[in-house]
Amino acid sequence: MGLWDYNTIKYLKIRSVKLVSLKWSIHGIILAVICVMLFSGKKYQEHDYLVSSVTAKVKGVAVTKDSELGRVLWDVADHSGSSQGKDSFFVVTNAVVTKNQTQRNCPEGPDSGTNCSSNEDCTKEYTNQKSNGVQTGRCVESVKTCEVFAWCPIEERRVLLACSVPAILESAENFTVFIKNSIGFINFNYTKRNILPDINDTYLRWCTFNRKTDPYCPKFRLRDIVQEAGENFTEMAVEGGVIAIQINWECDLDWLFHKCVPEYSFRRLDEKNDKKTLFPGLNFRFARYYKQNGYYQQDRVEERTLFKVYGIRFDVMVTGKAGRFDLIKLITYIGSTLAYFGVTIIVVDLLITNYIHPSCCIKEVKSYYTGKKYEAVKDRTESPLCISFVDEDHIEVVKGPVKKSLQEMKPASPQVRRLHNESMRECLSFLQRPPSRSENIEMQEERQTGVSSKEHETPPWCRCGQCRPMTSLKEELCCRRSAGQCISTSAPFSRLVLDRQTLESVLLYRNPLLDLQAHASTKWLRHCAYHQYTQWRFGDVDTDSCAVIPSCSVWKIRERYPSVEGQYTGLCCEKRCLYNMIKVISETGEE
Repeated sequence: MGLWDYNTIKYLKIRSVKLVSLKWSIHGIILAVICVMLFSGKKYQEHDYLVSSVTAKVKGVAVTKDSELGRVLWDVADHSGSSQGKDSFFVVTNAVVTKNQTQRNCPEGPDSGTNCSSNEDCTKEYTNQKSNGVQTGRCVESVKTCEVFAWCPIEERRVLLACSVPAILESAENFTVFIKNSIGFINFNYTKRNILPDINDTYLRWCTFNRKTDPYCPKFRLRDIVQEAGENFTEMAVEGGVIAIQINWECDLDWLFHKCVPEYSFRRLDEKNDKKTLFPGLNFRFARYYKQNGYYQQDRVEERTLFKVYGIRFDVMVTGKAGRFDLIKLITYIGSTLAYFGVTIIVVDLLITNYIHPSCCIKEVKSYYTGKKYEAVKDRTESPLCISFVDEDHIEVVKGPVKKSLQEMKPASPQVRRLHNESMRECLSFLQRPPSRSENIEMQEERQTGVSSKEHETPPWCRCGQCRPMTSLKEELCCRRSAGQCISTSAPFSRLVLDRQTLESVLLYRNPLLDLQAHASTKWLRHCAYHQYTQWRFGDVDTDSCAVIPSCSVWKIRERYPSVEGQYTGLCCEKRCLYNMIKVISETGEE
């Protein structure tokens, strides 16, 4: 192949209604899938991901009537004043309060890991992660713990159970949070807020998010948020937890299908099963400091109230992307999906070459298609052998090494006989010419010889009764597939193959200056008879194939035009076909 050569793919055209129907059915399915993917996935759009900012404002007031705290009012500064990070807010739902703590010496808590029986068990100035203060070195025998310098009294550690003690701020479920979310798509120079243009001040003041009635209201009741996440607010308020508020923006910025609105969803992020999880929930501590008990400033003692608060942290997560029509994206998608149509070729090829069903295609079609589409190349010296039987209307090709008689070899694929127009005209002209007296005598002799001649042993692979043993397996071929009359005893065989006048006409047609009186004329006539047979029974064969003449016909030709030396070359495929041999003889006069 040269640099300036162009190679193209070879296609086979099969005229079959069922195969064509299968082809278009698969094409239709593939086209439908491509269209669904194109429009559902919006593959024709260029996409950009958003940048976002979030602010949240909690509203609500609650009053607790705890036995230790008494009647206490909790407003926004109390229950939501502590920030928990970017894009999140925290609401107190429960608390453990320790009042009137001052810095002095007092016994350590029993669960601090500093149990003692004497002063020797306590180390002065020692502390650990569980300690509430610094040890003084003295053991308090009444409680069997070391004395520490700390904020006293020590915080009492409680085990909170939702089923026994409800949260002190259980009414926080009625608090509301107003979330403002601004987004932008930088590549498209597009900005939007979750407060949509058609929302006015009156509606915003009184609306509350409801997935069915008010899906775009940016104000949420905490109880509704927890319920949307699949949780119970009363149970979750005891030990706290983490809830995600997800805002998803899937925006279509095309003019015809423009849509860009937020979609809200909720889920719990922390593990809620306290039987499997250590330290479940969410809590932290803070203190309120004050001074009292002294008229003068220097006489006042600093005290504090310690709060260990439990609550729910709400993390606002914003995701989304925007799409806009882009011609390059559309062309790229269409180009990438064209390869899917190649699946049709694979399916149909597998069906034809591997799966045979009476309603789809017959065995001959499979063999013919396989022979046309696939060509096995093993060795240049092993040319495919073409055989033709008089009781069959097609040519069969045998490929590979011949390990038994050619008559018994299984053909690779059938082929349609392709008759050359020139050869057809020659055959018809010879058959239409009335036979001469000498030709009638020769034909009668041929028939008598074919019936009565039994001087040779008929080989087991012969079906016509006229074949003789051959020197190679490739030549062991009969003119028939099944038993019947031999082709060599027919009138067309005598007229087209054996008739001397016919053969001389063919030689002179090829080479008008050929000397038929030369000493090699018998050899020329013999090879011309071979050529006549192959043109008659095979037509045009491929240049790399070898047409095998049946044994009965070969010996009829040899009997009519024998070799002077009595020796014959036999089947020879080095020149690919007998047509090349007669061509050399007719053009040069040499074999």
